[in-house]
Order: sequence, then C-alpha cells, then structure tokens
Amino acid sequence: MQKKNLEYIARLREAMKKQGIDAVVVSGTDPHQSELPPHHWRGREWLTGFWSGNGTNGTAVVTADKALCWTDSRYFIQATEQLKGTGFSMMKEDGPEAVDLIDWLVENMNEGQTVGIDGMTFSIAYAQRMQQELSDNGIKFNDNFPQFDFIYPDRPERPKNKLFIHDEKIVGETVASKMERIETEIKTELANAVLLSSLDDIAWATNLRTAGDISFSPIFVSYLFISADRKILFIDEEKITDEVKCHLDKYNIGVMPYDGVLNFVAALPKDCRLLIDPAKTARGVYDKIGCTSVFGGAGIAKLKSVKNDTMLANLSTAMEKDGVALTRFFMMVEKDYPSGKLTEVELGKRLRDLRLADPSCVDESFAPIIGWNEHGAIVHYEATEETDVAITGDGLLLVDSGGQYVFGTTDITRTVALGTPTDEQRHDFTLVMKGHIALSSIKFPEGTRGAQLDVLARQFLWNDGKAYYHGTGHGVGFFINCHEGPQSIRLNENPTPLVPGMITSNEPGLYIEGKYGIRCENLVVTEPWKTTEFGRFMQFKDMTLFPFDINLFNTAEMSDAEIEWVNDYHIKVRDRLTPLLSAEEAEWLKAKTQPLIKK
Repeated sequence: MQKKNLEYIARLREAMKKQGIDAVVVSGTDPHQSELPPHHWRGREWLTGFWSGNGTNGTAVVTADKALCWTDSRYFIQATEQLKGTGFSMMKEDGPEAVDLIDWLVENMNEGQTVGIDGMTFSIAYAQRMQQELSDNGIKFNDNFPQFDFIYPDRPERPKNKLFIHDEKIVGETVASKMERIETEIKTELANAVLLSSLDDIAWATNLRTAGDISFSPIFVSYLFISADRKILFIDEEKITDEVKCHLDKYNIGVMPYDGVLNFVAALPKDCRLLIDPAKTARGVYDKIGCTSVFGGAGIAKLKSVKNDTMLANLSTAMEKDGVALTRFFMMVEKDYPSGKLTEVELGKRLRDLRLADPSCVDESFAPIIGWNEHGAIVHYEATEETDVAITGDGLLLVDSGGQYVFGTTDITRTVALGTPTDEQRHDFTLVMKGHIALSSIKFPEGTRGAQLDVLARQFLWNDGKAYYHGTGHGVGFFINCHEGPQSIRLNENPTPLVPGMITSNEPGLYIEGKYGIRCENLVVTEPWKTTEFGRFMQFKDMTLFPFDINLFNTAEMSDAEIEWVNDYHIKVRDRLTPLLSAEEAEWLKAKTQPLIKK
C-alpha cells in the first residue's frame, strides 16, 4: 500500500502540473462536511494511507516537493505509524507544537503561485479564510480543482441505500411541527428560505433514516431546501421507497435528483434570501447561488440538539439495553481472559454481536475503540489484524463503544483493570474520575457555555502535571450522529450555551504513551435545577447505565462527596439494570457496584 501512495502522489503532481496548481489542499470530508464521509469522498485517506473506521480528522497538502498531512492530537500516534513510507509526513493541528495549515501555505508559497482545492469538499468559512490569507500575500486561489476526478479511477460510487421512516411515536414530533419551527428560525434570521447541507440536520428534519450511506450513522446523502411554499429533498431517487414517497408527500416535500442542487440554487429568484450555514455548506455550492445568501443557520442545529421528553424517555430505554449488553460483555471478558485467547479484534466482534442481539439496535454508533495497555493510549485506536494483540498479563483495557438504537444513540467508555492494577494506574484513574465527577456534579447558571465548565474535568490532572488535549464533551444525536453540535465541552470557545434537553458526553482521559490509556465516559443531559433570585440554574443528569471499575479507585485520594457520588451512581445502575438481567448477571452486577469505602 505504501508504494501505491507514492504512485498516487505522482499522479496528483502530474494533474497539478496540467492544471497550473502549485499546491493542493485535500479535504478529509464531503460536500456536507461530514465527520465520517461515504467512501466515495474518502480520497484523502486513499491518497495518504492515513485512515480509521471512525473517520480521521486529517487534511493533506501536496506541493511539487512536499507531502504533508495535518491531524489533531487524537491521532498523533496512529498517523505517525500509518504515514510511514507513504511519502507523507505528519503535521500537528493542535497541542504545543501545532502548525496552522494556512499559515504554512503563506510561509511556503511564493507570490504568484496557485493553491487549489475542490470547493465541494471545503466549507464556505474555511475556504474564505484560506482565500483571504493567501490573497493578502499575493498567492492565487483556485477552488475548482476536483483532484480525484483526475487521479482516482477506481473511486467508489455514491451510496444508494434505501431510506426508512423513524417512527414519530419514538421521535415525539411530526415533520410538520419541525418544518414550522424551521420556518420560524428562517424568519428570525431575516431569510425566506434555507438550504440544509448537513446530513444529520436533514435526517432530523424529515424523520427519515437509512443504513449504509454513512458508517455507524443512519443518515443519508442529500440536500434539503425549505421555504414557506416549497420543500425539496435533493437525493438519488433510487433511495426512495414507496413508503418513504408517501411520507414525503404527506408533508409536501418534493424530490429532485441529488446532482440537481447546483442548477437549482443558481436559478433561485433574486428576491430569495437563502439561509446557509457557512460552516456546513460547501464553497462549491455557495459559488453557484444566484440569489442573496444569508449566513447563519446555527439556530436550526440548536433545534435538533434539544431533545424532547419523548426522546429522553426513549433514550433511557436505549441506555438500559446498552447496560445489559455491556454487562454480558464484561462478564465474558472476565470469564475468558484467563485463557489468554482473547484479542482486541475478537472483543470488538463479540461486543458488536451482543449489542445487535437486541432487535432495536440497528448498528454500532462508531467503530469500537478497544485498546489493551499501550494501545489504550492511542485516543482513537482501532484494532486491525495487523495491530491486534492478545489480552494477557496484567493491565488496563479501555473500551469506548456505543449503539445506534431506534430509541436513541449511546456512547460509553470504561477502563477496567485485568489482573492486578499498579498504584500508578489507580492514582491516574482516580484523577480522571475526580474530574468526571466534578463536571457531572456542577450546578451552573442559565447561559453557561461548555468552555466555562471544561476546566472542572481537567483540574486534578493539571495539578498533577498531566493533561489530555481532546475535548471533554461532545453533543450526541438521537438515532443520528454520535458526534453532534452545536454544543460542546472543551477548552476552545463555543458560543452555544448548554440548555435543557441537550445530550453531551463527559469523558476526561489520560494517555501515557507506550503504557496505558484511561478514559471514563458517561452521557449527561442538561436539565433545570432551580430558580433563585439570581436566575435559573442548570445541572447534569447522568443517562449512561454501567458501573465504573471499583478496583481502580484510590479512595484515599477522594473526598467523601466524590465517594458518595460513585456509590449513588452505582445504586442507580444496579436498580435500573437488575430487573433486566438473569440471576447470574445480577449477582455479577451486584459485586461490581459494592460501595466504595474511604481508606
């Protein structure tokens, strides 16, 4: 494969020469800015050899004599290994040694040279920033260089999977209601129409799903135009079943070919004020719009992020089902671990089978991250036949996984000790959990943003001279994407406040390269706490139902309140899951939720 990557770079450089491009920037996403694009748009992975089943945050730059690939701290170890011999070198996108990609272009390109991109795979916002900074330095910008049209002869086709209806009794809201709310948001932003490009927004708005377009997410490749008098879904018509056609007709949503969206927006009347999200809409679409563009649309994503009471009740059901599957999984791990025959890959297969044994689980919500000892230190590690190791000896097993249930999306990480944990491992685990507990327990005033809370999860690690560099929390969809905006809990500023109904992860971690990784993740929902003379206050409620490893806590380093939090959480887990388990499983869970005692 590495020899092939060198061949691919040569092909690209030949195409660049013919098109007058001195440097090409290659996106890792699709026209919808998807985190995990269909294989049709995974050209950057094909070109560089840097990949993951969960998608990889990576952007490549190729010049006449350099080939570089930028990624973030979740993938530093993985990228360093996968890029060996491919002709590409890794560049750090974040952390102390970060190099900004656009700054690099400015510093390494000469005045009069040209940088090319495929405008259909870059957002308006990023492409505009790139164009402005290059132009300020006399560097030309070409946003119509679809490089893979020239160099990727065996490129996979766009997916053509059939759609199905997500039961509105589970969703708790009709498409008509959602359209009404979207139209109100359009007016609020002084527009009279919107083009939705983000696939999760479209799936939410239409109450439609599919299986297979996007790995691990039941969303589908499309665009959606909405105005007061016209609604059009742009999609490959092979994907529409008779049942789905009736569903769309019921809500007066017409269907046009997916490729027709560019001509459609080009022909919009001049008095149309089209709302588009510059962070989610492709520059190539924007270039074609013939009417007035209105930048905005974040309010629509916020509508999607706030789950109603029906959704939350159904998500509780999904959490119970997930807790049962995990109980059976970790019981199996403990039982079979002494044999020495378990491997990371085998554990992934067994966990998938246990989840999908429940008919309401359509798929996993991402490729499971199962890392034994040093592999646990690779934040987004994915075991393959080449990297697979046996689970033997003493150590820490990190399992980050989730399910796409029709009742909701789950995402959970547990780190467990097999054999006897070291004092260092117990100390580090306790620091991570102290941060997890601090974030879970906080009360905060209305309007608080995730960046204002993030330090709560990091403080104990920082005080020990340790750190992690990924976000502490991401939004989670409802039978849509496991990663959903607009809310987050991370160091970077995000203007979106945490409001009731938002589901967010709480997942601090610590990664000791070459030794072990620790991450402890629950999903929490923001809910009202109380109102005082100082205003409305919020709190988090834990939704996830599975115990933390009581053998890894060092209670001597914990406060009484922290110990009480763990014990109370474990009581809730035991009470909710026990009625769903066999007698043997219930006994196992009882042992795993014994109360912690201060030592």
